[in-house]
Order: sequence, then C-alpha cells, then structure tokens
Amino acid sequence: MNLDHSILTLLTFTPLVGAVLLAFLPDKGKTLQWAALAITLLTFLMTLHLPAHFSYNAAAGTYQFEQNIGWIDSPAIRYHLGVDGLSMWLIVLTGLLAPLGVLISWNTISERKKLFYIFFLLQQVAMLGVFVSLDLFLYYAFWELTLVPMTLLIGVFGRTDNRRRAAIKYFLYAFIPSAVMLVAVLWLYVNTGTFDIPQLIALATRHGISTNNAGLWLCSLAFLGAFAVKVPVFPLHGWLSDAVSEAPTAAVMVLAGKLGLYSILRFSFGIFPDQSRHIAPLLIALAAIGIVYGALLALVQKDLKKLAAYGTLGHVSVAVLGLFTFTIAGIDGGIYQTLNEGIGGAALFMLLGLLYERYGTYDVREFGGLAGKFPWMVTLFVITTLSVIGLPILNGFVGEFLVFSGVMQANVLHHAFWTALATSGVILTAAYMLLMIQRVFYGSLGLKSKSVTGWDLDAREHLALWPLILVMLAMGVASPYWMQAIDPAGVVLADETPDASQTPKAVYSVPGSNFPQQQFQEGGQR
Repeated sequence: MNLDHSILTLLTFTPLVGAVLLAFLPDKGKTLQWAALAITLLTFLMTLHLPAHFSYNAAAGTYQFEQNIGWIDSPAIRYHLGVDGLSMWLIVLTGLLAPLGVLISWNTISERKKLFYIFFLLQQVAMLGVFVSLDLFLYYAFWELTLVPMTLLIGVFGRTDNRRRAAIKYFLYAFIPSAVMLVAVLWLYVNTGTFDIPQLIALATRHGISTNNAGLWLCSLAFLGAFAVKVPVFPLHGWLSDAVSEAPTAAVMVLAGKLGLYSILRFSFGIFPDQSRHIAPLLIALAAIGIVYGALLALVQKDLKKLAAYGTLGHVSVAVLGLFTFTIAGIDGGIYQTLNEGIGGAALFMLLGLLYERYGTYDVREFGGLAGKFPWMVTLFVITTLSVIGLPILNGFVGEFLVFSGVMQANVLHHAFWTALATSGVILTAAYMLLMIQRVFYGSLGLKSKSVTGWDLDAREHLALWPLILVMLAMGVASPYWMQAIDPAGVVLADETPDASQTPKAVYSVPGSNFPQQQFQEGGQR
C-alpha cells in the first residue's frame, strides 16, 4: 500500500489532528500561530502530491488516488475517496489558501487565538472532505460540517456588533436548503440502494435512478437549491454582504464560490443531467443578471468590504454562466473561473484586510493619496485588480474568454442577449475596481490618510501575497498545464465525445496562445 492509496485521508485529516494538538498548546506569544502555520504548510505540501502523480492520460470520468472501504453495512455507507480533474486543483487551492490565511491573521487575531485557529483548521477539514468524498453520505457529512466553523468564525471574530446577526443569517441561509437536500439524498438511496457517487452517475447516464419524473425533478431542485445558495447564485445572495463584511480575512478567503460550484458540477450535472440541461436557460439568465447586478452594487459602495462582497457575486456568476452552457469551452472556463475567483478574491480580501489593519476602517472616503506612501501595496493591488478584470497574460482572462466563447455556442434560448448583458457586466467590473484603486491610492489625502502614518508591506505580508500573484501570472501564461486535467472533466460533463481522430485534448496549445488547441478546431464547440 503506497502513498497514493492513503494520501487523500492524510491530507484531509491532518488539519483535524492539528486542531486537536492546538487545543493542548499554551496560548503564549506566537506559539499558536507557528503551530497553525506548520500544520497548514504540511497539508499544502501533501496536496501537491496530487498534481505531481496525477495521470493526465487516464480515461475521462475515472477517479484517482481512490480509497474504497466498507464502513456501514445498512445503510450501505462506504469510506470512498477519490479525485479527478474536477476536484484536484480545488484541493490544491484549498491547501494553498490555508497557510496564507494564517499569515494574514498573524497580528489581527489577538484574542481567543486558540479558538480561532481550531475553527480555521476544522473549516479546512470540512472543505477538503467535500472535494475528496465519493460517497454521498460522507459528502453530506462534510458539507454540513462546513457550516459550523464558518458560522462561529463570523459570530465570534466579526469586526462589529452586527457579527452575530450576520452569522445567524449565514447559518439559516445555508442550513435550511441543506436540510431539504438531505431528504433528497435519502430519496436517492431508497430508489437506488447506494450512496456511491460513481454508481449514481452511472445509473443516471442509463436513466436508471427512477421512473418517477416528478420525484427526479424535486430531488434535482433540492440539490441545486442547496448549492445555489452556497455559491451564491442571484437572487439567493442575501447572506453574502453581511457575512463577508463581518468575517475575518482568513475566513472570508474561502467563504463563497468553490464548494457550491464544485457541487453543481459533481452532483447536479452528474446525477441529474437531463434536469440540469432543462433548467440551464434559467440559470444562464440568472447568472447574466447576477454579473451586472453585483457590478452595479459594487460600483456605488463606500465600504470596501461590501464592494468586494458584491464583486464576488459577479465573479461567481461568471462561473455559473459558463457551467450551464453545457459546452466544453464553457464548462472548462467555468471550472477555471472557479479557481480564479478563489485566487483573485483571496488576494483582494487579504489586501483590504491589510488596509484595515493599518487604518481601522473600510470606508473608501477615508483613504486617498496612499500610492506614494505604500509603493509595494499599490503594486500588488493593481496586479490583483488587473487579474480580477481579466487582463490578458493573467488568469482572469483565460477563464472569461472560455466562458464567453462557450455561452455564444450554447444551444439555449436568447444566448446572444445574455452574453451581451454579461459582457457589459465585465466592463462595469473594470469600472468599480479601477475606481477603487483611484480613490484609495490616488487623488487628495483622506482623513485617515492624513492622520495615520501606516506602513508598507512587511516581510510576512509579502510572503502571504506573492504566492497568489505568481499563481495569477502562471495560470495566465501556462493555462494548458491546468487544462490538461480540467478538460477531460469538461468533456464528460458536456457529454460531447470527441472524434478519436482529433488531436489529444488540452495537451497542445496554439503557438502564441494561452488556450488548448482543441478549443479552436473547426466543426466542434471546443
């Protein structure tokens, strides 16, 4: 039994072991910070085993690094773990963000540090468990576990007196649809006798889950509703602004997007493919509206944290738009955009948190004229902004290009109209992000800029931010490296089997281009 057979268990539960160890450490000096950093770095290093040993030539639809062990006989629950191109990079991203979250919280969390880092590590356990689970019951257990530490992080460590209200709102928004989803999970088990996700997907492709069409529809809507709230999909974003505004920086870095978008791909598309295709026109419309709505609200915000929250709504809506095109380019772009949102969003929230650490406010009117005082900070702010708005050679451009290419190919009603609307949202995104840079770093000095000296990035802050900046550049200029794992998953989900005579997918790139060659061949939707 080599490391490949146990790596998923090791990387998932190392943070749990670390949380237990932290409970016994004394809260003296920086002991807890160093311990949390060591645990998260070890977990991240283990996640790198996946892309290093991933078989990129494996048949599409297969899982790697599998563990499949009997757990409970009745009901038939198995300890089944595995990854494919859909989940692998999300696991690596989750591993990367954790040590950066510890670094960015080094000085800002000064009270109840032990409680904070234990909750933070438990949140990482839950997220990793969601991405590696191939048993529906096991997945649901990790899915529900994500609610508890995040709610407590918001409620205990929020920055204002509104934190408890924000925590309760987040919990209720996420818990109620998840409770409905549990009923759907049990309905699936009653009809199929299994929680095994590969078996359920295989049954779905043969239309063998149930002959009760009404039951399938209700079940699919229960799953989709729980995932759509978690993304969030417009108009189910009522929790987002308050939760993001209150959550500490390390928590808000992982708050939106990844779990819900991954779950839509794995479960809504995998188990309910027909229902997902029928509802795709509605989701494309909601995504296009969400892009514009989020950008317009961000454009008028005075609070930088709320600006970033509504910006997040627009960014995850771009991913939703691509996924529901059911074209290979759109799904590839949606998956890539999910990674982009995690990277760009994390960098933006980290930078905003550093401003708050120096000035104690997120009010944009209090800033101004900081570019001369903080040259390193403004440099990283500008790079992050250009990534978020999709400048070529940075990661955001690759995802957006593929998404909009896919939606123009989509065989859904009024796709051209929704594409045009969504594209206008991208222009608005550039407007509010660049306006934020102008207000914070240029122009006349604000009240806080005049009265508080502040300081530029120190060594710890550089160490926390530069990995994300380098990943933005790497994903922009070397996208085929990521696409060689993502594209087979996109092929399966789009249900467009390529011609065997064509060039192998997502391995070769057009000279001078960032994109896989297959996506530019004639006669297909790639």
